[in-house]
Amino acid sequence: MNKIFKINKIKAFIVYLLIDTFFVGIGMGIPFFCILFGFPVGWYLAKRLRASKQNLEVILNKILKYTLFSSIFTFILMIIIWGPISTMLLDPNANIANFGIPMILYDPKMSFIGWIILMVFISPFLQLLTTIFASNVTLWRLSKNKQVLKEKIEKISEGETL
Repeated sequence: MNKIFKINKIKAFIVYLLIDTFFVGIGMGIPFFCILFGFPVGWYLAKRLRASKQNLEVILNKILKYTLFSSIFTFILMIIIWGPISTMLLDPNANIANFGIPMILYDPKMSFIGWIILMVFISPFLQLLTTIFASNVTLWRLSKNKQVLKEKIEKISEGETL
């Protein structure tokens, strides 16, 4: 299991790019699985960076940087997928009502605009949030486990039994 935390950063990012692209494909352009993928990515980032024995401030800065890279990639994928479709707003003959998106704002044109904003901007931001949340929870759990282990070692060294 420790081998996975010691692979090259570039190889790990390439694997991430492939999996993220696969999840966009599974969601048929809707990055729901990419958002959920933020949880294991955050866990992986925290475990990998914590194993490098760096300062917590450095670890948090790197987590934010890597998380931004991952969200920017998803943002680029969403621009590639939904950008050409958004030109339907400029076409007066486009049938937006029957395009297949949910009518979340009751008006076809407003719903289409809301859908594009949701897919292109909000979804990568949600992925950013899930990744940061998962990495911070993992760091918190790792520090809590380390503190409990330290207390047990102190008890054993004082001659107490567990």
